[in-house]
Amino acid sequence: MSHGIILGWLLGFALVHSGLAALRPRGEKLLGARGYRVLFASASLLVVVPLLGYFLKHRYDGVQLWQVQDVPGVRECVLVLTVISFVFLYPATFNLGEISAIQKPQIHLYSEGIIRICRHPQMVGQILWCIAHTLWIGSSFMVVTSLGLIAHHLFGVWHGDRRWAARYPEAFPALKASTSIIPFLAIIQGKQKLMLREFLRPAYGGVAVFVMAVYWLHPQMWLWAEKIPW
Repeated sequence: MSHGIILGWLLGFALVHSGLAALRPRGEKLLGARGYRVLFASASLLVVVPLLGYFLKHRYDGVQLWQVQDVPGVRECVLVLTVISFVFLYPATFNLGEISAIQKPQIHLYSEGIIRICRHPQMVGQILWCIAHTLWIGSSFMVVTSLGLIAHHLFGVWHGDRRWAARYPEAFPALKASTSIIPFLAIIQGKQKLMLREFLRPAYGGVAVFVMAVYWLHPQMWLWAEKIPW
């Protein structure tokens, strides 16, 4: 039963997150850029917080498909994959000033940094996170959750390209032609060059701090989730 419930939560989050993203041009006309950002962030959090709680409490539900937590090197592999996943998830689109609506929120077309590796880094980060945590947990519930998350992000690739093309009909085709969805493909094809100096930015220091904080908070998160009556 929990497998179906988590898929329902993921579908609800996808509808809220992607739906509000699609409605952004109209919503900003009605509420303004800052007002719509507050609505978007608030609605997403209202879904993602209980979703996370449900996931944490039920992560070992269903059939235990494998158990490799005691295998030498697995823990280190999971940690490395998780850190790399946040490198892709965090800095390309995460502007704290805009997320909090302190600065005027905008849609950005990035063409450097992590975008040289993949045009949709959040998709790559989510897949890596799912691989790492599915390997570690090994339950059928985790497999179903990962498949749902990956499906949402694959949809987000199509949806994001569609929104960018509509908003930037002249600039986006050039960006699309010079980047790739498959990681490193544009670099291999000679359309991009990996510029390591572009990764020497404070945002990546923030990634390191965030990953360490989340790792440290894991036990507290599990205890919090166990107290939720569902």
